Amino acid sequence: MSENNHSSRRPLAYKNEAFVDSSEARPLRILSEYLEPLSHFKREKIEDTVVFFGSARLGETGPMARYYNEARDLAGMLTKWSDSLQNSSRRFVVCTGGGPGIMEAANRGASDVGGKTVGLNIRLPHEQEPNPYITPELSFEFHYFFLRKFWFAYLAKALVVFPGGFGTMDEMFEVLTLVQTQKLQKKMVILLYGTEFWNEVVNFPALVKHGVISADDMNLFQFADDPHSALTILQNGLTQHYLQTKESHGEMPAIAKSLT
Repeated sequence: MSENNHSSRRPLAYKNEAFVDSSEARPLRILSEYLEPLSHFKREKIEDTVVFFGSARLGETGPMARYYNEARDLAGMLTKWSDSLQNSSRRFVVCTGGGPGIMEAANRGASDVGGKTVGLNIRLPHEQEPNPYITPELSFEFHYFFLRKFWFAYLAKALVVFPGGFGTMDEMFEVLTLVQTQKLQKKMVILLYGTEFWNEVVNFPALVKHGVISADDMNLFQFADDPHSALTILQNGLTQHYLQTKESHGEMPAIAKSLT
């Protein structure tokens, strides 16, 4: 009798897959996409990141192959510099969306020099596979775009935006909006890589002309056209805002706070 009663008991709620996958448990799934990466970042002593955005469609060959190769070079140089810093935690770790193209190039460049590198992959109907250059313990899978974007924006101290399409622009303009509206309590170095490309696809001066952004908003970002120039801009900005200031360092990742 007791065995029958025991076998008919319901599973614990958090082990009940049908419940966890239900609409009622959505808040639990959302919270897990915050807490699980947080625990890994803490364990790996990742304090902050430099995020690389760019097209998933650009590879080592083709008309725009230079951007793949230059993203790889820049990520490698940045990682060597960040790994040379005297700190118990890992600073300015290369982070990408985890997929192919520019994302792969940046993870690959960091991996080339033996550095840790983060991939924030998103599950899509046509599944985006994580690239093989992400540090395994820092490879994450997200269902919710907004949680993935949280981890992009709130750990990054700098953003490097290579040529890309809808996804790249969505991510770039979202971060620009957070910085413009002072929703991030930190300085963010924003670098658009490929001056000719960005000036052709986005007419920033026209936005100023028509009064939809201010002239000062043009100072939110800078342009670069080669890895060495880009590295110099990143080093100068990160040094000025973070290495020459009296920051408190701890075990927790440096998640940005809101100014308002």
